[in-house]
Formats: sequence, structure tokens, C-alpha cells
Amino acid sequence: MRVIPLPWSLGILWGLWPDQIMLARRQYRTRQRRGMDSMKTIGYYNGEYGPIEEMKVPMNDRAVYFGDGVYEAMLVKNRVIFSLEEHLDRFWRSFQALQIPFAMSREELTAELYKMVDKMDMDDPMVLYWQTSRGTAPRSHVFPKNGKANLMITVKPFVMKNMKTFRHRLLTVEDTRFFHCDIKTLNLVPNVMAAQAAEEAGCTEAVFHRGDRVTEGAHSNVSILKDGVLKTAPLDNLILPGVTRKHILELAPQCGIPVLEEPFTLEELMDADEVLVTSSTALCLKAETIDGKPIKQSAPELVQRLQEAYQEKFEKETHPSLRKS
Repeated sequence: MRVIPLPWSLGILWGLWPDQIMLARRQYRTRQRRGMDSMKTIGYYNGEYGPIEEMKVPMNDRAVYFGDGVYEAMLVKNRVIFSLEEHLDRFWRSFQALQIPFAMSREELTAELYKMVDKMDMDDPMVLYWQTSRGTAPRSHVFPKNGKANLMITVKPFVMKNMKTFRHRLLTVEDTRFFHCDIKTLNLVPNVMAAQAAEEAGCTEAVFHRGDRVTEGAHSNVSILKDGVLKTAPLDNLILPGVTRKHILELAPQCGIPVLEEPFTLEELMDADEVLVTSSTALCLKAETIDGKPIKQSAPELVQRLQEAYQEKFEKETHPSLRKS
């Protein structure tokens, strides 16, 4: 039976009580959601779909007990997933490093991700997130025998920050994370604590350092511009191999900016001409303060070149003509 939402007055005229009208409205909205028509958010878990807030994950999912899994997050525009292949590459490296028995092929996962994007039925920017965990089993630190990996996906609308006008306020935080930061794991408690410390300090991002060496942000990579050279931390087990970081290193030489991949210190961070914060959902943003002290911001033309080059790349690679049919 099809249930149609009723105005209060019309419902009363038809002999329905207010609670019956409210029930009819809820049933109608539920039917709309289950039909996946123009949903504001959508979630997926092992073949089940629904609004994110209504999806359920088993308590025995090892992501719940141990954060035993890996994830990816990226931008979508015009229903085109930005830099999907590079995110898939990192996802495969991450779950293989943790020996998670993820069984889907790249083609199968790609198809499922695009199915989720299509269900949103919108061209505006969205954030696509997915994670896999080691499986569902009674709590035990050792791997479950014959375990089968779980897959969770979410998609939701997203308002992108304006690269031209947004300015980060950074807070430095001692990096107490483990030594597997090159794997994009679900173990993010130190990042959460650092992000909260930044929030309470009136800042927008935390920058980790191990002793005097700057590593990365709580959810970003951090680079500096000094004397016309872009310097960023080298790829090792102390930083995540950021997709946007990779893009910036590719674009910088095209913009006439030499690149140097080597460790840099807190002192160098504080003395930088410009500080850049890069991530897959915010692209390339500059900072204006560190620990409340102003950054020089003395190379705005170099930052502008990089940001314009990145914006051009993003628009080109999410053009509607590239939409999957």
C-alpha cells in the first residue's frame, strides 16, 4: 500500500489522529529512503545500502574492537571520483601490508564505488569514504581463521574550502603515533587528540613533530616554501604517502618551483616563507600562523601558481565528460 504524507488538517478531516498522521509521514519517508531516491547521504556495508545514520555494523567487526582496518577518502565532482586509481593503489598497499584478506578486485571495488556515487544523483562536490576491516569474529588479538574482510562505504555532500581565501592556523604537537604512519589505518586516536587540541587552541590543523623533525599534519601533509624551493618530508614510515602531496610535487616543477624531499625542522617550519597544508579533501591550502605566531607569507605568487595549477588539474580530471556511463 502506498502511504502519502498528509497535512494535519486534511488528515483530521479524514478521521486520522495526529499520531497516525505522523506514522504515515515516517513510513513515507522510510519508503523514499529505501528507494535510494535523491538521498542526502548513503552508506554501504557488505552489500546492504541505506542512509548513513541508519546503517548498522556488527559489534564483532574488528574495526570496532581494534581499529583493525584501512581506509581511503577522496573528492567527487560531477560524479567523477578524483584520482581514484592513486587511492586504489594506496588502499591495496595498505591492506596488503596488514595482511587483510580483502577479496574484491579493483574492477569490482571501482564498480561499487561508482554505484554509490550514482545513487547520490548529484553533480556537486561529495566526499567518498571507504574502509575494510579484517572481518567479523569474537574478540581476539590474533587473526580470525578463514576471516572474510568487511567493506564499508559512505558518500555525502561536501563544501570545499576556497584555496584562494582559506588560511590555516596551525598548532604544533609532539608526534606520539606508532611507526607505521605510511599505512592508512583506522588507528587514529593520536590524530583525534591532536585535532581536538588544535580546536581548543582556536586552530584549524595540528602539525606533528618527532623531537625537532616535522612529520605531517593530523589529517594532512605539510610542506614549506623557502627561497623559492618547495621542501617536504621524504616518504618513510613516519608520514603517509599523500595523494595530494604527490600531485604537488609533480606540479611544482611545472610552475618553475624546485622540489626538495628531505626532513625539515620546527625551526625551518617557523622560518618558512610559506607553509602549505595538502590533503585529498582540501587540496592545497596555505597557513597564516603557527602556535599563534605569524608566518612570513612572503611568496604569495608561488602559492598562487601551485593553487591555480592544482585547481586546473582538479577541474580537468573531474570534467563531466569523464563521467562513467
